[in-house]
Amino acid sequence: MVFNQVTKLFASLSKTRGLLQSISKRLTLGRPSNETLEEFEAILLGSDVGIETTVDIIEWMRYQKFNHNPQIELRNYLLSLLEQTADSQLILKQTPVVILIVGVNGTGKTTSAVKLAYYLNKKGESVIIVAADTYRMGAVEQLQKWSIQTNVSLIYNKATKDPSSVLFDGLKSAQARNIGYSIVDTAGRLHTYKNLMNELQKMYRVLNKRFPMFKIQTLLVIDANLGQNSIIQAREFNKNVPIDGIILTKMDGTAKGGIVFSIYRELGIPVKFIGIGETLSDFIEFNAHEYVSSLLGIG
Repeated sequence: MVFNQVTKLFASLSKTRGLLQSISKRLTLGRPSNETLEEFEAILLGSDVGIETTVDIIEWMRYQKFNHNPQIELRNYLLSLLEQTADSQLILKQTPVVILIVGVNGTGKTTSAVKLAYYLNKKGESVIIVAADTYRMGAVEQLQKWSIQTNVSLIYNKATKDPSSVLFDGLKSAQARNIGYSIVDTAGRLHTYKNLMNELQKMYRVLNKRFPMFKIQTLLVIDANLGQNSIIQAREFNKNVPIDGIILTKMDGTAKGGIVFSIYRELGIPVKFIGIGETLSDFIEFNAHEYVSSLLGIG
């Protein structure tokens, strides 16, 4: 991760870091006091770390005798809770790859699809975007503008409302042009809308049946400000199509940064990318070490 991206990640976690630092800097050699543990527990819960993960951290601290550097020891323990870095790679040796971008309305799904296309393009990968959101007014026009700016081809079909048909056309084009990565922007849908979730299942079946040569990756876009509600969303989406990773958006300094722990602990789904701003480059591949270090404010 380049320096300015690390700096932006550090800034985006300022709210949570300020709270965690208020306690972590008070840790001394030996065992922490009950008062410190109680304060730290409240801060962890308030930072969306989640109940189960918070209990684990507090119990570890309760019986941990800090011998060298309490902050470093705490960082190493938090890193052990995110043993996912080996699974977080999106750029795969096996291509072609089709990436379904899914999520509810308003999470930054379409913007994330464009940022991902830009990210892969800058890595030297061949990329197209498939505009399979056939419901939202202006969705195609929005992607047309972005595709010109990112120099990434866009496949769309305004003559149909069937997203599976658009998907089919897009992947046929990708095959003909030997494209490595096809990013599919799907319609925003609440997990409670059965018909729309059935539609998503249909798209997944089309991929498996008609395009078995493609490696499928489904990325769920989650607004970092939603907190524990995002866990419910992710769980329900995962019941309908396998979710391979999370794109966590709107990490702009106001979000509670601890949600990464909840997502991985309760769902076993890795966060693969974090959106930290409005520009195309404000999109970084998740790195557990940099994330935890930024949370605690240590190098």
